[in-house]
Amino acid sequence: MWPIQPPDHVDAVDYIAQTRDSYAQLGYDAYRWAEHPDAPALNAPVELAGARVGLVASGGIYQIGQVAFHHADDTGHRLIPTDVDVADLRISHFAYDTTDAKADPNVVFPIDALRTLEAEGVIGELAPRAVTFMGGIYSQRRVREELIPAVEAEMREMEVDVVLLVPV
Repeated sequence: MWPIQPPDHVDAVDYIAQTRDSYAQLGYDAYRWAEHPDAPALNAPVELAGARVGLVASGGIYQIGQVAFHHADDTGHRLIPTDVDVADLRISHFAYDTTDAKADPNVVFPIDALRTLEAEGVIGELAPRAVTFMGGIYSQRRVREELIPAVEAEMREMEVDVVLLVPV
């Protein structure tokens, strides 16, 4: 049944409705959600226990020593070693409340859970680096022409079999 409803005990935010309302209040044209019907076909399925898993997260995560994301359609990305100490992670994002993510980056960058899955043999291995970026990019053209090719190139270079995309 669509749309999927959260359990009664979960205080969920309907971001689609919130975005539509925000655009209407600001007098903008109705927000158009991105669609890409010509996206390439997926590769054949693989067994997770033998798969190299790539992590791609849009929560604005970066590592100490890297440049923080800025808030003007930043289509850049950061590479974060998957053996990073979570205490060395920082968050820069304008489009969500980062309080919980700053307290525990795993809520938007589930590296500890992925490490556990790797240690338990549920996944074959974690790719050596994760790719992060700041979601909330308003230019669909720039996402399509700049960000997606860069993320795709990183995943191909690391020869991942499966990508876990963590949107915020």
